[in-house]
Amino acid sequence: MKYFHEQIEAKWQEYWAKNQTFAASNNSAKPKYYVLDMFPYPSGAGLHVGHPLGYIASDIVARYKRHKGFNVLHPQGYDSFGLPAEQYAIQTGQHPEKTTRENIARYREQLDKIGFSFDWSREVRTSNADYYKWTQWIFIQLFNSWYNNDTDKTEDISTLVSLFEKEGNATVNAVCDDNIASFSSNEWNAFSSDEQQKILLQYRLTYLAETEVNWCPALGTVLANDEIVNGVSERGGHPVIRKKMTQWSMRISAFAERLLQGLNDIDWTESLKESQRNWIGKSVGAMVTFNLKESNHKIEVFTTRPDTIFGVTFMTLAPEHDLVAKITTPEQKAAVESYIEATAKRSERERMADVKTISGVFTGAYAEHPFTKELIPVWIGDYVLAGYGTGAVMAVPCGDERDYAFANFFKGTNGMPEIKNIFNQDISQEAFAAKEGFELVNSDFLNGLGYKEGTKKAIEALEKLGQGKGKTNYRLRDAVFSRQRYWGEPFPVYYVNGLPQMIDSKYLPIVLPEVEKYLPTEDGQPPLGNATTWAWDTKANNIVSNDLIDNTTIFPLELNTMPGWAGSSWYWMRYMDAQNDNEFASEEALKYWQNVDLYIGGSEHATGHLLYSRFWNKFLKDIGFAPTEEPFKKLINQGMILGMSALVYRISGTNKFVSKNLKNDYETEELRVDVNIVNASDEIDLDKLRNWLPEFKNAEFITEKGKYIVGREVEKMSKRWYNVVNPDDICNEYGADTLRLYEMFLGPLEQAKPWNTAGITGVYGFLKKLWRLYFDDNGLVVTNDEPTPEMYKSLHKTIKKVTEDIENFSFNTSVSQFMICVNELSQLKCRHRAILEPLAVIISPYAPHIAENLWMWLTLGKEVINEDLPKDYKGISEVAFPEFEAKYLVESEKEYPVSFNGKMRFTIKLPLDLTPAQIEEIVMKDERTIAQLAGNIPKKVIIVPGKIINLVG
Repeated sequence: MKYFHEQIEAKWQEYWAKNQTFAASNNSAKPKYYVLDMFPYPSGAGLHVGHPLGYIASDIVARYKRHKGFNVLHPQGYDSFGLPAEQYAIQTGQHPEKTTRENIARYREQLDKIGFSFDWSREVRTSNADYYKWTQWIFIQLFNSWYNNDTDKTEDISTLVSLFEKEGNATVNAVCDDNIASFSSNEWNAFSSDEQQKILLQYRLTYLAETEVNWCPALGTVLANDEIVNGVSERGGHPVIRKKMTQWSMRISAFAERLLQGLNDIDWTESLKESQRNWIGKSVGAMVTFNLKESNHKIEVFTTRPDTIFGVTFMTLAPEHDLVAKITTPEQKAAVESYIEATAKRSERERMADVKTISGVFTGAYAEHPFTKELIPVWIGDYVLAGYGTGAVMAVPCGDERDYAFANFFKGTNGMPEIKNIFNQDISQEAFAAKEGFELVNSDFLNGLGYKEGTKKAIEALEKLGQGKGKTNYRLRDAVFSRQRYWGEPFPVYYVNGLPQMIDSKYLPIVLPEVEKYLPTEDGQPPLGNATTWAWDTKANNIVSNDLIDNTTIFPLELNTMPGWAGSSWYWMRYMDAQNDNEFASEEALKYWQNVDLYIGGSEHATGHLLYSRFWNKFLKDIGFAPTEEPFKKLINQGMILGMSALVYRISGTNKFVSKNLKNDYETEELRVDVNIVNASDEIDLDKLRNWLPEFKNAEFITEKGKYIVGREVEKMSKRWYNVVNPDDICNEYGADTLRLYEMFLGPLEQAKPWNTAGITGVYGFLKKLWRLYFDDNGLVVTNDEPTPEMYKSLHKTIKKVTEDIENFSFNTSVSQFMICVNELSQLKCRHRAILEPLAVIISPYAPHIAENLWMWLTLGKEVINEDLPKDYKGISEVAFPEFEAKYLVESEKEYPVSFNGKMRFTIKLPLDLTPAQIEEIVMKDERTIAQLAGNIPKKVIIVPGKIINLVG
């Protein structure tokens, strides 16, 4: 009876779907285990073999935990809003919803084919109105909240209004905008409603403000930092510039310390935690105020080293700093504006990473040193970012690499004659401090003090002058939350007198309108500006025609949409209660599932998605919805499966291609070709190549003995390199179980590893060998005979190893152990139920289809189609995972090497509890010993129990 993977896998996938085998309960006496994958964006290309890697790992854990008696939640869904679908809509005129729906259907088909144990009854799609209804609801809660530093948590905005009414804002300790004017309770109560709303916007956790953003003119939208690569958009490679726009922002900075401290309570890799710590960027120091010469303006600077204030040589402002236009002298205006224009084309990441090409322009303005009153030139430089700190630095070149690099840029520059000559020679950073003109002059009260004491003294002195105070600063900035796109969550916001108003939650969702064009309008408004029915009627509480806007009862709606990370910042909670129409998740479901026990996804989300998710979770915890402070207990970043690209070699200037091992005889250039027309021996099918692309149709091929051998290169799997392998092809030819085992076998989960289809045949052969343990040509051959100790030993070695591996997420070594075990049992001619039943269970998390089919045969004794399975039939997922029993690994015998004068001649198996005298007696009577001695008597018999036997003549 042969192993037919196609029939087996199709059968059990149908059975699991029909019977909702993997549906989790929100009310179970079992302990819970929540395992989650970072959900995919459904692109039109579908999955390649690199995509399922993390899903296979999480599925192994989910299946294993079910065997261990847990109620397992293992859901899946789609991050289905996004720019790619919108760009396709712009190009084709096809609605993004249609392409998204088709892409999801393709993904679902591929995922099901691999046999994942997802609870599909909980599927979510961020672009469905019944999902983004709750994203809009969360946005409203954020708008109606503020952060109280005294209680260190979120509070309802009504409590802030109450404080203002009673005592004004002088004593309010809130996370809010900078430079808020102080007002009394009488003044607050006298303010108009519009004035009060404007003030409250400065405190709300989501607010409107003019913000520096990454603007992509070609795409007509703002991009997040992680959507930009080398200064251009990741999608399409379009230029990106920095510009100021009025945007919705999220006050994530309010949670900076909690985000930092929370890292101590979760099981994440240290490298991942460090990425988050660096992004949050906590710094303790001082805020210093520098007065400007002949001006009422002041420059606020945050520094971690106020003790170096006497070493300040110059000041640098970010090119986008508000003061630049106000303080630049007429003589420097042209140079400054030209520099600002050039800087706008560089992304923040480029500017942060670049220390080699630092440059700047002198503004013509001077600041006064707080203590010495000496003049300090003020420059602008793109190594300073407007959004970090105050957007200004006091430069101490002897103590900071960037300041030093910027100082060296001054060599030969004009506009700073009083310090120009000091930079006209190469000096080391260390020597800089000692250079004439840069000594720490007039610093008597700091002389001889260490960093901590010096910092304390400097802050005290600045406070006495009224030009500084101690401060803790964070690199983490508030997150821009607006996108000028169509395909995103609409804001539940309308505008009265230009001020945002929230639509009452009971009227949600505010559904995305139809538009004729998905591009921005001719006057530069976002794509929703093309909608003709996009106004809010405050009496009827519904969306009406724009023609009816009267700004009395009918008002314009927000034209921006939310960013992609809106829906992905809370989706794990929706999975807990995905069909709930009345709330985003019930209290019962939230209390039961708590948070995610295991989260698996790519390292590209190390900062953005994970920080935003943690922020929203902490906010929802504050307002009484999230049950825990942290959303993800344990997090694993799976490595990347790399493609094995295929290369052909074109002789330069010709349309001739030479085989790999002949290319050194010619001057050639490399071209990548489709790996799917190359076999396991690196031979390309020339007929298929000629039909693949027109450029190869009439090409000439110089072969090796009639074969064209391609070169190979390991690189990222991508359509661009033609090295994508479709998992459907692997499943069709070898089966999903083979794919699952092979992806785990490639190497440790966290590491990158190359894909090589040639290696998959060995795994397929293993499954066929496993099958033959249970069947011969006539059918099932499993017996109820008592297994031998060797069989028990092989089984329990495997139980021990696989249990440890799954608990430690070391899946690759489990596959090796399966192979060893099946080889051993095959050699032992094992047909014993007591061995083969538990073997099917322990391999089930890795190869569920074959294991399920084996279990059916073991329990029913025959092949049964799905419709005829008994109603009380229990599949393999309900079977307890076998327990390791150490007694089967305890050695009762030892195979001794028997040596004569140090040379081993044969081996003998003896019980381990024999005494040396008993061992000697048995060995001396052995026929092989008698033959070796040939009538001689050994002078000495050396016996080390459990190790060696040596007869010395």
